[in-house]
Amino acid sequence: MTLRLSRRGLGQPLQAFPGTGLFTGYASLFNKRDATGDIVLPGAFAASIKKRGAENIRMLFQHDPAEPVGTWLDIHEDERGLFVQGRLDKNVQRGRELFSLLENGGLDGLSIGFKTVAAKQDRASKTRKLLTIDLWEISLVTFPMLEGARVSAVKSRARALAENHFNINLNQGTLNG
Repeated sequence: MTLRLSRRGLGQPLQAFPGTGLFTGYASLFNKRDATGDIVLPGAFAASIKKRGAENIRMLFQHDPAEPVGTWLDIHEDERGLFVQGRLDKNVQRGRELFSLLENGGLDGLSIGFKTVAAKQDRASKTRKLLTIDLWEISLVTFPMLEGARVSAVKSRARALAENHFNINLNQGTLNG
């Protein structure tokens, strides 16, 4: 099984691990204005992630609560934004379809579903700066509100990350643990 190299969008990393349902990417980027005028500031997700953990934040398709498609294995803030690592459920038809679309570049968006806890309005720039967010879901979407929250690369480096972190042998197609 080989991984294909591709670059799209603004170069935000999404890595898909063929045959496993695993992928990584950025669901939100800090200090970037989205289509509604919101800007997420560093630290905005910290309390929510600590409270819920990745296992209690849902993975949906197009923000539809009737479309759970997998689980988040890791969600954390880094210097760029909200980094996510998830597994599409390949026992669910939609999970298989979405992973195929991710691998082939037909779908590449990520979007957050949240409640604003604390924000400040910047009237001059007509933006809302989100200071604290209660994150309750992250969706795979066709058109994200934040342009940079897109799946953009399938890299050979992803294989080593998957094999090391998840104890996977991609050549044999087995997942341990």
